[in-house]
Amino acid sequence: MAILGAVMVPHPPMIVPAVGRGSEKQIAETIRAYEQAAEWIASLRPDTILITSPHQTMYADYFHISPGRSARGDFGRFRAPQESFRVEYDAELTAVIAKLARERGIPAGPMGEQDKKLDHGTMVPLYFLRRAYPAVDTGNGYGAGQAAADGSCVCKIVRVGLSGLPLTEHYKLGQTLRDAVEQLGRRAVFVASGDLSHKLQSYGPYGFAPEGPQYDERIMDVCSRAAFGELFDFEETFCEKAAECGHRSFVIMAGAFDGQKVKATQLSHEDVTGVGYGICTFEPGEPDEGRRFLEQYLMRVQEKLTAARAAEDPYVQLARKTVESYIRYRVKPSVPDDLPPEMLHRSAGAFVSIHEHGKLRGCIGTISPVRDCVAQEIIDNAVSASTRDPRFDPIREDELEWLEISVDVLGAPEPVSSPAELDVKRYGVIVSKGIKRGLLLPDLDGVDTVEQQIAIAKSKAGIAEWDRKVQLERFEVVRHH
Repeated sequence: MAILGAVMVPHPPMIVPAVGRGSEKQIAETIRAYEQAAEWIASLRPDTILITSPHQTMYADYFHISPGRSARGDFGRFRAPQESFRVEYDAELTAVIAKLARERGIPAGPMGEQDKKLDHGTMVPLYFLRRAYPAVDTGNGYGAGQAAADGSCVCKIVRVGLSGLPLTEHYKLGQTLRDAVEQLGRRAVFVASGDLSHKLQSYGPYGFAPEGPQYDERIMDVCSRAAFGELFDFEETFCEKAAECGHRSFVIMAGAFDGQKVKATQLSHEDVTGVGYGICTFEPGEPDEGRRFLEQYLMRVQEKLTAARAAEDPYVQLARKTVESYIRYRVKPSVPDDLPPEMLHRSAGAFVSIHEHGKLRGCIGTISPVRDCVAQEIIDNAVSASTRDPRFDPIREDELEWLEISVDVLGAPEPVSSPAELDVKRYGVIVSKGIKRGLLLPDLDGVDTVEQQIAIAKSKAGIAEWDRKVQLERFEVVRHH
């Protein structure tokens, strides 16, 4: 068998009457659509339900998948402990998923925290599912009549966490989930749990941002057409400004239908609470080679990167040559003789930044020069950015073809007396207090104000955000792409 269908659903705890205490009536349309989606899933009579949730254990570089054999949960933190759940995990399917992921170089499995408590991103869908399909849960009495002889659930769960990895890795995980389901012959349904933007209304819990309504409009359009290839077109900074919740859930689901026709039906979309709630159902059809969206996306990226590399200047060419030499052979190249004179005879601080599929993959630099020339500064910092940035694992050889590299050459820092002398687009900032010193480059995606710039630099330095007794310096850069 394969994945029989999928739903995209939100997870506001208030939608559960015991939690909402009447406030759930605000989102009556969402409740109606949720019940309709749950009944559709019940009609498919799945053996296993795959649930992706943004609120279970999440790692920057690992997909955490249901550990152990069972889990419990309740809405106690939302003042409704009587709404409790007990589910059985499909441990056999989890093991196959982990095995296939390991073979494909995808970091996923049940390792890590062994928390057996269900999160609300999982429990809200379960609340509706067990009412329509009692076999999904034996807690709270709903599944007692349909439980197996040993008291376990007839329908089991695989709970999948998200990660900080690129969208491409989430899509690959979705492909792996599907292949594992097919390998074991499971009748499975996919539940992509995730709210939309949290910044739709000024009265909402997170306020308003123009990117909020834009995100909701785009994501509902994409999902209502099952145009899953367009999920890759949502830039990370745009998603962050929109404060979306479920995008990675939706991308994993999309990967599970790679190469298949999909019939999408939009059931509802509401934003009355300041948070977007969208519900769609997805019914897979026959194979369709035109819907190999990851392959298509990677081809477009390759074409773009090939063109960009042809236009790289000597600064970036040197950084790329260094990264490739060191990752492949652990050899740091010597300074070439044919570089422009300013790279050989000028000394300056320099930062090397590396991105992969739109996400930062490494960034290391020097505020002031520590080597004899800019070229040597770039070589040293390229090695460090690719292998010694403490936020990331060292870059692997199979990643080299996907890297975007930039080099910032810093001008001399100058002290400023107040933030009014800064400009987030023109100047980088250095924040100092005693031996603590933090730097942030100018004109970075997602950093739109001087206040943000200073706060991030303080955080990097280990200086408390509220501490105003700091020294500020500004500097200009020449950015090489």
